[in-house]
Order: sequence, then structure tokens, then C-alpha cells
Amino acid sequence: MSGLALDAVSLAQPGAAPLFAPLMLTVPPGQVTVVMGPSGIGKSTLLAHIAGVLGPDWVTRGRVTLDGRDLAGVPAERRRVGLMFQDALLFPHLSVGANLAFGLAPEVRGRAARRAAVEEALRQAGMAGLADRDPASLSGGQAARVALMRTLLARPRALLLDEPFSRLDTALRADLRAFVFAHATAAAIPVLLVTHDAADAAAAAGPVIQLRP
Repeated sequence: MSGLALDAVSLAQPGAAPLFAPLMLTVPPGQVTVVMGPSGIGKSTLLAHIAGVLGPDWVTRGRVTLDGRDLAGVPAERRRVGLMFQDALLFPHLSVGANLAFGLAPEVRGRAARRAAVEEALRQAGMAGLADRDPASLSGGQAARVALMRTLLARPRALLLDEPFSRLDTALRADLRAFVFAHATAAAIPVLLVTHDAADAAAAAGPVIQLRP
């Protein structure tokens, strides 16, 4: 089955109770599913588990599958799961274009093909001609757009969003939110968004899952 599926997933530290009740959900390609819940319940930890970057000291139960493949034991670099954070986390020593090129999927080969992919990503981000810019010179919204396009250039099979809009003002938040959702869903991949914000959840126009103890 295509898409991202969690079957009775729970997470706990050794000797402690699970952070949240066992979670069941399915996110089909092109859908944005929202995960909400109080601070400290494990929303970001859940995304880390799905991406394969959760520390080894956690006790995990249940099953995570992506396009029907069980991800247990699959290293993060082979999962093809994109993860976008609150901060853009662009490489400060690389230009905007080089940041995007860093994210290119390995199957994009040849200098001309790679350059064309970067130029198209910049065009889609509304930043054509800015390949040589220093990331430090970008606005918060521009940096977030570059971070998203870099993630999508890796051709992920799922996209995880960890409150990527939370540090933006209201107007910019709405603009970037629309940009992210449009491009993520156009990529026809499952999208899981963690947020505290009801407006983010409403704009996603998908199911909303509440994590509970």
C-alpha cells in the first residue's frame, strides 16, 4: 500500500511510561495530516522516529511502513524521508544554489541536469537569479522556501514538517504555509505536520490527530 502508515506506534524512555497512547494513522500520497498535542507529549520525537534519527536509548513499539515497506532497521539515509524544522538550517558556508544542489537526489546526474534542477527550484520558490546569494542575506521566508525546495529536491517518499512556520509573523506564516502545502502535495507524497497552531491545522485541510497520554 502506498503512503505512510503507523500501526500502534508508541515511544518511551527506559523505565518510563509511553509518551502517548499507541498511534494508528495512514497518510496517503498528496495528503497533509496534522499531529497536535500538548508540549512534551512527543510530537517531534515521533517525527524523529519516523525519519530514523531517534536515539538508540528509546523504547519503540508498533510498526512504521512507507509504501508498504517496514522501516524497522532501515537507516535514516535509506528511508528517503524529508524532515523540515522550525529553523531553515541552511549551510552558512554555501551559496543558496549550492545549498539546493546539496539536496539533489543521487539519480540527478550530470552538471547540466543538476544546474537545471537548481534553477527550476529557485523559479518555483520565486527566487530566480538568487543562486549566488549568501544564505545570511535571505529573509526568514526566503530561507524557509530554500529549505523546503532543498528537501523536495532529494525526492523524498514522505515529508515531515516540525512546526516550520512557528517563528514567522502572521502574514508571512500564511504565505509560506500555502507555498509549502502546494509544493508538498504536488509532489504526491504523504505529509505529516506537527504544529500547535489551529490556523496551520485548518490550512492543511487534512485529518487532525491529537496525541494523548
